[in-house]
Amino acid sequence: MRPEARRPSEGRPGRLVLVAGTGTEVGKTWVTAAVARLLRQDGLAVAARKLAQSFDPGDPEDTRDASVLAAATGEAPDVVCPPERSYEVAMAPPMAAAALGRPVPDLAELLATLSWPPATEVGLVETAGGVRSPQAGDGDAADLAAALSPDLVVLVADAGLGTINLVRLSAAALAGRPLLVVLNRFSTAERLHAANLAWLTERDGFDVVTSAAEVARRLRPRDGARP
Repeated sequence: MRPEARRPSEGRPGRLVLVAGTGTEVGKTWVTAAVARLLRQDGLAVAARKLAQSFDPGDPEDTRDASVLAAATGEAPDVVCPPERSYEVAMAPPMAAAALGRPVPDLAELLATLSWPPATEVGLVETAGGVRSPQAGDGDAADLAAALSPDLVVLVADAGLGTINLVRLSAAALAGRPLLVVLNRFSTAERLHAANLAWLTERDGFDVVTSAAEVARRLRPRDGARP
């Protein structure tokens, strides 16, 4: 862990949100993009950042994380994720950088590239992979959360089998951070989904929602006040 990693001190959004996941393919990018679109529809100034991304080189460009987030926020993909931090190998970003023979950044280097448009009201930072997945050569998403000190961590989890274990493990790694769990792809018709929701809220005491709309509702200013 690198607690000394420098976090941005200028231009911090009114509300800084870190979007993490219990693993890969749980829908972090979809949730982040949906939340951004909903907040922008409400007239809020929203920006999204992906400090590093990796992908299969065969993936269409418009399906890559930075492109999806850019489409949702009205920014350019290269603003969402710096081109030098975009790696065309489907591995954790620092592993992908090493495989490509490129410099492997540390957390401080990743954070040094983080900037926001003036008067950003909600800034969304999406991590890669799961909470303990490497983000840099010296830190994972939990370390990134420690360095950023976000106002909220949104933890995206699948609604189905195994999610209780994964949410518990991820939350333990994020201990001390304000946490909102999203059970993605939730269906009221699925008994398991409803049972997982009840267990996580009633037994474990997690703050859990089941849609991007509920996340956006939590991030909207209350009583007309801006964040």
